[in-house]
Amino acid sequence: MGIIAILWEKWTEFKRDFYKITLAAMVAPLMYLVVFGLGIQTISHGEPYLNFLIPGVVALTTMNGSFNAIAQNLNVQRLYEKAFDQVMISPTPLWQFVVGQVIGGSLRGLYAGTVILLLTLPVGTGLVFNGYSFFIMFLNGAVFSIIGVVVSFYAKNHADVPRFSNYVIMPMAYLCNTFFSTEQMPPGIREAVSFLPLSQTSRMLRSIASGQRADLTGILILMGYLAVFGGMAFWFLYQKKNL
Repeated sequence: MGIIAILWEKWTEFKRDFYKITLAAMVAPLMYLVVFGLGIQTISHGEPYLNFLIPGVVALTTMNGSFNAIAQNLNVQRLYEKAFDQVMISPTPLWQFVVGQVIGGSLRGLYAGTVILLLTLPVGTGLVFNGYSFFIMFLNGAVFSIIGVVVSFYAKNHADVPRFSNYVIMPMAYLCNTFFSTEQMPPGIREAVSFLPLSQTSRMLRSIASGQRADLTGILILMGYLAVFGGMAFWFLYQKKNL
């Protein structure tokens, strides 16, 4: 019941801010597609660059949608609304609170990514997006949702979440196999960046879009990130750190 309550809260928020959420999910990715995909007519990996770009933009859109849906709101609730006092004394198990936040953030990221896919349908790229694609998008959203939970718990003031976004989320958006392949990076840096969750998501979505099978290794890596940051989130909650 606790998970359902959290999801109902997210659904109410989504309905209230539907147009704002949808426009926010569209503007930046569309600019990327227009400027890099249509404005710069190049060939990448033997195919139009737009075919390489779309899966990467979808991946980073799910990342941004999920992280932003959780981190900022949860940080405001904790620091300013003091809503965590009610969470701690309520009969709802704390793990259900975390799981509800992660599922809600994942669905927000999945929605944002789906919007971009629908907008690119008229282009006729021939890319394939199937059930595995949406599962990977959801899993990527879960990873960045739980990262948002951890960051919101760790933040000591309102500026810490945007600061983390500038230092970590934004560099990943540009470097993690989205606009150009990590194969072009120097050795050492290439391996480190390739192991990041967004790089794995971009690579898997691109493979599926080109007609290949989903990669189990990438899914296991995303699940590993989910487990590690999930453990951190539960540690913050049950140790009552920064709450």
